[in-house]
Amino acid sequence: MSGSGTTAGDDPLQTAVWRLRSRGCWTDAAALLAPRGAEPAAALERAGLLVERCLFTCEGWPEAEDALRTAEAVARDDEERGGAASERGRLAYAATRLGVRDRADEARSALGRAAALLSPTSPRRPLLDFRRGLLAEHIADAPQAARAAYERAHAGAGAHADPLLLSFTSQQLAGLALREGELAIARQGFAECLRIREELGYLIGTAPALAGLADCESEPEAGRLRAEAHRLFRLLGGVPVWLGAQLAPAVPAQSPPVRPEPAAQ
Repeated sequence: MSGSGTTAGDDPLQTAVWRLRSRGCWTDAAALLAPRGAEPAAALERAGLLVERCLFTCEGWPEAEDALRTAEAVARDDEERGGAASERGRLAYAATRLGVRDRADEARSALGRAAALLSPTSPRRPLLDFRRGLLAEHIADAPQAARAAYERAHAGAGAHADPLLLSFTSQQLAGLALREGELAIARQGFAECLRIREELGYLIGTAPALAGLADCESEPEAGRLRAEAHRLFRLLGGVPVWLGAQLAPAVPAQSPPVRPEPAAQ
């Protein structure tokens, strides 16, 4: 699993990992990689899967920590150490964003360490830029800094042919546009996010894209999109957990909708 999470050529293992990941079966996907846990690339990939599980389910924190420590221990060079630091920052961000524990300082430190370790041309750099944008938007409440980071990530994702990351950068840039009342730009971004995820078969990311697009539309189209998002949300057993609040207008709820979502990359 690279930043994109898409299949790597015709590699059967990567294809199987992607299929499980795209349907929210992170534990099963990680289990496929366990026999190769001493290899830096596999260890980092496994850690990334379990960190993503935390973001989507708010569960599995000890397992993610254990996998991350393994990835950090077997890393051999700056590229691998930078990748592990990026995952460390994402895990700390997830814990902070989801209200499990305030680890904002750890997230900043880890992502800063990753930035120092990864070369400017590293294929992991766009994903790091994206994660730093999430931290700026949702933890530091600095939307302009977040936009700049997302735009760098978006350009890098295009240069490195990373379609899944392109879907996430499109989603987050659309969220910022919506926040600023730029409905046409937001609609275009969410539609692009949805198109990419449907083409990739990234099922767990389809409902958030539909919900984001619904926020840009008027009725009855908004209701139709939100109902479809809610159908997928239930199909996946209430994953991602943070989407329930955003879909609250479509179902009875006690609390007001909250958005934007934490995002998974």
